[in-house]
Amino acid sequence: MDFYYSKGSASYAVHILLEDAGQSYNQIHIDLSSGAQNERPYLEINPKGRVPSIVTEFGILTETPAILTYIAQLNPHKELLPTDPFLFAKGQSFNNYLSSTVHVAHAHKHRGSRWVDDRDAQALMAKKVQTNMTLCAELIEENLFTGPWVLGDQYTICDPYLALAYRWFEDDNVELSRFEKLKKHNLAMRKRASMQKILPFHS
Repeated sequence: MDFYYSKGSASYAVHILLEDAGQSYNQIHIDLSSGAQNERPYLEINPKGRVPSIVTEFGILTETPAILTYIAQLNPHKELLPTDPFLFAKGQSFNNYLSSTVHVAHAHKHRGSRWVDDRDAQALMAKKVQTNMTLCAELIEENLFTGPWVLGDQYTICDPYLALAYRWFEDDNVELSRFEKLKKHNLAMRKRASMQKILPFHS
């Protein structure tokens, strides 16, 4: 399996889970600052020009929630997915929220040009990010997080993804001292061997 990643991207969550799963992989860094994601060699892997991507013996997968689920399914003995159908769906719901809402809210800070060309409008969008990301943190803390892990006692594919979201909250100046559950989760994540192994590649 070839794993394409970059610093400061959503590939952080996948990198953690690859180590949690004990999955064999080759890691290939894509330098977003140089625009490597938009050059032909990488666009042939992922025409979206985004990371993460993985190349498997069956083909290429993109999109963080899909990749996380696939890695967990490849390694069922690691129990990274709930076996109960309802809990599995709750996990998918959580990860889809991070992907479709939290990530998009965060992207308004750095990627406003995806939505509007006017620079003044982009600046206004960026100004709103801290407020919107604080609301996302509140929703997760108060309604979506069970504890000690996202879905309860079982560590799952939701937890590396939340660790990534925590980074976004930090980057967007969310007042994290208000969110005890999120803080405890982040501390627990940082003690894990998987997190400690991949951190040098994402700092």
